[in-house]
Amino acid sequence: MSILKNEIPILEFDDDPNAVIRPDHQAHLVHLPRKAVLAFLSDEIDRYAKAHDGEVVGLFETATKIFPVYRIQHEGQDVCLAQAPTGAPPATQFLDWLIGCGAREIISAGSCGSLKDIAENVFLVPARALRDEGTSYHYVAPSRYIETDPRARAAIRTALAKHSLPYREILTWTTDAFYRETPSKVAYRREEGCAAVEMECAAMAACAQMRGVSWGEILFTADSLANVEQYDPRGFGGDSFAYALRLCLDAVIAMETDGDCDRENV
Repeated sequence: MSILKNEIPILEFDDDPNAVIRPDHQAHLVHLPRKAVLAFLSDEIDRYAKAHDGEVVGLFETATKIFPVYRIQHEGQDVCLAQAPTGAPPATQFLDWLIGCGAREIISAGSCGSLKDIAENVFLVPARALRDEGTSYHYVAPSRYIETDPRARAAIRTALAKHSLPYREILTWTTDAFYRETPSKVAYRREEGCAAVEMECAAMAACAQMRGVSWGEILFTADSLANVEQYDPRGFGGDSFAYALRLCLDAVIAMETDGDCDRENV
């Protein structure tokens, strides 16, 4: 194992799975179900957990907020449920922590900006993400794109079919810089084939890949950047929050257990 060095620090990569601070250091304190939903759905997570007798089984503590981790029952199976913080670094840190505490099959959901002429509240399944953020480069070697897990995508398709919902499988653009989505860059990403823009997919896919677990994401369209001369916030996808959570739960149940995932990198 060695560090791939580069003049540009973000392109340097260390393939050593060990770190000074490990996400499994709290595994002896918190043991979670192997199935988990980590979603960007505002207060919907807390509302659902309280309405379905969710038990707080862990706390993910950050410098600014403490995120409860609930255990609920869905179709007779234990599932852990948590609200994800916005942005690649904290969302991926939370995902890594969940994996360290036992999660192996994880589904996320959240809103995205539409780069093409797509109506609001349309469900999208990212098959690949363009890595225009920093976090993913600490988990897997540099590349322009990263694929999401095929097993998770299949489970998401099963859940969408169960609800008779149309969807698109897409290339998404993951970026850290919400306020630096310039007209030229939006046009460039659209020409490359990106249909949506969000802030976490590439990083979370890289974390799951490095840890050897299954992770997938359900996106729904919120604001529109299709017309760079007239940004349209629309309703920010607010009508999809509750439905997206139901889809996550159905998708994570649809992921059949195929034995223990590789724990060497956890």
